[in-house]
Amino acid sequence: MPEKLSVACIQNCAGTDVEKNLLDLRAMIETAHRDGAELICLPEYGTCLGLDGTQFLVGDHPQDDHPALVFMADLANEIGVWILIGSIAVTAPGGKVVNRSVMLNDKGQIVTHYDKIHLFDVDLANGETYRESATIRPGNRAVVADTPWGGIGMTVCYDVRFPKLYRSLANGGAGMITVPAAFARTTGEGHWHVLLRSRAIETGCFIIAPCQTGQHGSSESYGHSLIIDPWGTILADQGREPGIASAILDLSQIDKCRSMIPSLQHDRPYHEVEEGRIKDAIQADE
Repeated sequence: MPEKLSVACIQNCAGTDVEKNLLDLRAMIETAHRDGAELICLPEYGTCLGLDGTQFLVGDHPQDDHPALVFMADLANEIGVWILIGSIAVTAPGGKVVNRSVMLNDKGQIVTHYDKIHLFDVDLANGETYRESATIRPGNRAVVADTPWGGIGMTVCYDVRFPKLYRSLANGGAGMITVPAAFARTTGEGHWHVLLRSRAIETGCFIIAPCQTGQHGSSESYGHSLIIDPWGTILADQGREPGIASAILDLSQIDKCRSMIPSLQHDRPYHEVEEGRIKDAIQADE
């Protein structure tokens, strides 16, 4: 297995004009490839994103003829680079769609895909409301992609708030974990860096987190695409402007960090707190 990996995170501001988004992404991908990137990662819904009230506008299609997937597969094969399509909306049964992250190899072939498990249904203090579950069907399977650089766990955006998933990926063979996102600016300013550094430290994994930036209709993405090493050190931060965050990953750091603090080996069985038990005990005391 190679000792190093050159990785790039694309940070764009997608609208609902898919053709324009794809051409903009192609130019950025070609630049990252010329600069030596071997794995290029796109944000969540990097090829189409709008928000009208609580309704996500994400341009869903069946996977087999999804224009974004066809375009990126052809590009990966043309220039010979691995591409993570952060996520696209794929038509699912029952009138909903899945928020699907797709890993392509340098021949443009689908290595594997992951459907976002945790859906963003929140009501923020400033009045922002999101209901991803209104249109998205959640996934139910954790995924580790097999690559020349080892296992890469796949997650999407809101998943970052659920550390159990990340521990599962690390225990399942991941040494790197991708977190493509269109993280809301309101929550991003307080939580984005902290959450991603925590997931890196807890798992001893590199975290690769391409994020959209800017305004998409009634929503604004935070930007700050990040690449973080297994010790929690930020290797690259793209800030708020569109662009490319890149870093060369020293893959030996995965084993080094895990050998110093082998917390993945220190899980112990314990009895879960029974739901409602503490509340019942307090009421009994009263």
